[in-house]
Amino acid sequence: MLDAGDRVATAPAARPVQGRGAGFWLVLAAVIVILDQAAKLYFNGSYTYGQRVNILPVFDFTLVYNRGAAFSFLADKTGWQRWFFTVLGVGAAAVITWILARQGRRAQPRFALALALIMGGALGNVIDRIAYGHVVDFLLFYWKDWYYPAFNLADVAITCGAILLVLDELLRMRKPA
Repeated sequence: MLDAGDRVATAPAARPVQGRGAGFWLVLAAVIVILDQAAKLYFNGSYTYGQRVNILPVFDFTLVYNRGAAFSFLADKTGWQRWFFTVLGVGAAAVITWILARQGRRAQPRFALALALIMGGALGNVIDRIAYGHVVDFLLFYWKDWYYPAFNLADVAITCGAILLVLDELLRMRKPA
């Protein structure tokens, strides 16, 4: 039994769960850019154009250049695509930065991770377009006479980010209101 002088212990008020802020996700995007650029510098310095080194029966390291976009889309054009894809990548990075800053610590981790991956990959390829006039690719998968177009770490980050973005939306749609 409680006397008038006894205090009742109460649970502290529940604080809303807060995730990582925009700074964390922007640093993650920067790490992706650094890893991508380091790999590209390695392959540019250690391989000659077109050189292939077999790693697995279905995978080679190689050094090729892509003046276009995914799957060499627009690679055969006169050069305007370089600046178009540069502006597109910088624009995407600006929009992603704005979204992450606006969301702040309320950003869902899966959503924010997807955006950071896309941003890091986009900026990695933008750097190539500005510095070299093309994107450096070095990962080549194949099976017998079939070849998947060569790609790089930035492309991997963009692809993983896009898949994660779709997955995030699908899971969000399934969640009860």
